[in-house]
Amino acid sequence: MMTNTDFPLKSLLESATIAATKAGAKIMEIYQSGFEVIQKSDHSPLTEADRAAHATIFEELSYHGIEMVSEEGDSISFKKRGKLEKVWMIDPLDGTKEFINYNGEFTVNIALIENGVPVLGVVYVPVKKWLYLGAKGFQSKKFELEKHQSPLWDTKGMSLPINSIENKLRVVASKSHLNGETRNYISKLQDSYGKLEFLSAGSSLKLCLVAEGEADLYPRLAPTMEWDTAAGDAVCRYAACRVLNFETGKPLTYNKENLLNPWFKVVGHGRAF
Repeated sequence: MMTNTDFPLKSLLESATIAATKAGAKIMEIYQSGFEVIQKSDHSPLTEADRAAHATIFEELSYHGIEMVSEEGDSISFKKRGKLEKVWMIDPLDGTKEFINYNGEFTVNIALIENGVPVLGVVYVPVKKWLYLGAKGFQSKKFELEKHQSPLWDTKGMSLPINSIENKLRVVASKSHLNGETRNYISKLQDSYGKLEFLSAGSSLKLCLVAEGEADLYPRLAPTMEWDTAAGDAVCRYAACRVLNFETGKPLTYNKENLLNPWFKVVGHGRAF
């Protein structure tokens, strides 16, 4: 059963979960019926599914009165959001390239940021109906749903991490952004640790695989935005994993003036790198 049913963030986690699964259902309607792809000003792809998921999430979360920062939303000046104690950080469809390529490895990401820290995160994988939840006062869990709908509080879920540490090192990295810096880093790991298992996955699913215990390390030596990582970061934090600045070793912070993340690494439970 889901534990800690009276923790302070319960109502917000419920709303975020409903929003994510509803957005996932909308995404799947479009995924299965066909769609057009357009280019945004930064040359990244955009589909009808991105916009539909954005609208669904905003409608579901708006009544809480918490400002929303979304990849597909209107930009909010730092002068305004920098004064706010709480903001939602949202990526309605993370992994648009995976969506376009029909490989199923895209996610819906919703996080609540409080004073720079992700205190709540929901990551939903619509194709597989996997739902990852984590929040302050609530241990991270994974749910395998039958339908695109939020689980009830008496629904069984799997506490994260699920899998135990193995002798070999398992590294997960991006399918779409495996650059030279990442390859070099993985090569150095191989020199230090011997043979390792390399896993490839798209979107914020990589963070969740570390939280789940399917991977030990996710190095990200390429640009990401806060909305790409905030929800997965929360799932990791409340599964005793760490999402660390690659250079300083300190936890990532959010709702910064510049929403670009530094390079980072996600370190699994019980691991040290």
